[in-house]
Amino acid sequence: MSQEDDAAQPSCIPWRGVLLLRPRFEEAGVTAADDLRTVRDFVRYAVSRFNAAEIVFGHGTTTALDEAAFIVLEGLHLPVDALDPWLDARLTRAERARLAELIEERCTSRKPAAYLLGRTYIRGVPFRSDERAIVPRSFIGELLAGGLFGGEGFSLVPDPDAVERVLDLCTGGGSLAILAALTFPNAEVDAVDLSPAALSLARENVTEHGLADRIALFEGDLFAPLKGRRYDLIITNPPYVDAEAMAALPAEYRHEPSLAFAGGPDGLDIVRRILAEAPAHLARAGGLICEIGTGREILDEEYPHLPFLWLDTEDSEGEVFWLTARDLGAGKDLR
Repeated sequence: MSQEDDAAQPSCIPWRGVLLLRPRFEEAGVTAADDLRTVRDFVRYAVSRFNAAEIVFGHGTTTALDEAAFIVLEGLHLPVDALDPWLDARLTRAERARLAELIEERCTSRKPAAYLLGRTYIRGVPFRSDERAIVPRSFIGELLAGGLFGGEGFSLVPDPDAVERVLDLCTGGGSLAILAALTFPNAEVDAVDLSPAALSLARENVTEHGLADRIALFEGDLFAPLKGRRYDLIITNPPYVDAEAMAALPAEYRHEPSLAFAGGPDGLDIVRRILAEAPAHLARAGGLICEIGTGREILDEEYPHLPFLWLDTEDSEGEVFWLTARDLGAGKDLR
């Protein structure tokens, strides 16, 4: 076969045990931006490209379709919660070029989409996102927005208006502190992180949401910078990845600060510190809500005296617990 014949053949790439044929249109000077026209085209192409590249999700999306929809809609500055109205919209050449570049960079760089686009969302609330902090995502965000605080029926905090002081430990880019301020309209929120870079991003998010008068940012190690302050609610999504999982993190997660993940040999070193130190910072009727990943069995065995209330979400089971100040044995000195 001549070189000319070889150049005309489709290239072959393996995908989940079958052989896919990908025409060498890029070698012929044709790119995705030239060949695709509508939002529907780019979503379909992105799903195929993501599946072929075997990228890893978990930064706000869990499937190739969700990731494709997010990149296309956010890349076009469209509402990210409504794909159908735009599916047949034809795109300008500049828009097509931008989407093609984003899709390819997602596959080749393995950077999370939130970093490529500089923005992500928790329950529709937007947040700036870049490498200074972990991509905002937490089951606690779903719980804050899902009726467990002041909703009908069972509620951890029956009257959100009565909450005066909230603490967000390990705040990262500030997303949970901001969601807490929105959930508890009369509360002052303190947010703590060990990373100056993360706090600089948190400051930008707080300012963007117009909450600088209600959210105070502190640099330090857990409760250290708080000087005896007490809170009606402590929320925390601390590092909780164990050593074995840290060694096997997918490439997407390696773009994020390792400080936000590493939780020691079994992942619970920082969680144990929070359990030990939280009682001195809770009001008498206060409570602690903490995300811990998959360490439930370890905590249940290690702390048999603590009546953990395990809270499930749409995408998690037994990865978030609730304890009251009295559960923690906070003592007589509580106000």
